[in-house]
Amino acid sequence: MFTIGDFARFGRVSVRMLRHYDSIGLLRPASVDPHSGYRFYRADQLRRLNRVIALKELGLTLEQVRAIVDDAVDVAELRGMLRLRRSQLAEQLAADTARLAAVEARLRMIESEGRMTTQDVVLKEIAPVRVAELTAVAASYQGEDIGPVIQPLYPELFRRLSAAGVNPSGPAVAWYEPADAGGDAVVVHAGVLVDAEPAAAPDVTVRDLPALHSAATIIHHGAMADVEPSMQALARWIEENGYRTDGFAREVYLDYCADTPEKGVTELQLAVYRD
Repeated sequence: MFTIGDFARFGRVSVRMLRHYDSIGLLRPASVDPHSGYRFYRADQLRRLNRVIALKELGLTLEQVRAIVDDAVDVAELRGMLRLRRSQLAEQLAADTARLAAVEARLRMIESEGRMTTQDVVLKEIAPVRVAELTAVAASYQGEDIGPVIQPLYPELFRRLSAAGVNPSGPAVAWYEPADAGGDAVVVHAGVLVDAEPAAAPDVTVRDLPALHSAATIIHHGAMADVEPSMQALARWIEENGYRTDGFAREVYLDYCADTPEKGVTELQLAVYRD
């Protein structure tokens, strides 16, 4: 048998924890010296300790843990419970990571307020272009909803174009439209300029993107996750000059690399009009 200190080291827990488990009847020592009060444990008690710790990590109370281990949960059941908890923790971590990224992006936007002026905005006409595109629907226009939807579209678009022997003739472009009246859902269009007939790529839509006769434009430097300051500079210019917006902004990726998005250069084009 092992002293409580040795058993704690084998089980990778604290002596204090073992004493607590003894006091509540969750894991009693194999024997206690009647004179010294020293606790001693057997090696086979590590099996119960392992189950106690595993169930505790599932978020169960110690009372719940005791009820389960006393009913002799088998290895298969315990494995299933742990896998479920692992999946839940992974989802929680992903959600927390996304929230942290959104907070950091918003903080960067606040810190950059005032550095991008409306003088960076140019009003111009945008000529019509022919694009090949794939589409999908995002839950909303928020970055955390748009990003996971649009990012996989471009590799698939380029793969299909390559298979059809169609080469891009200009930069990639993205644009958006409401999926339904009054809702938040957005149709995401991932496109690239091409010089091809509509039937050139059967599993890709080739279409003409119409001209924008009056567009407020601005060049955004950096990752699209940090696009808010540029968009808000556009908003200030539009309001200050008495315009109204017409739809969502187009995003023309003048210089983009998936490995270094912070080095990206994107032109934002937003159709505007005066009453």
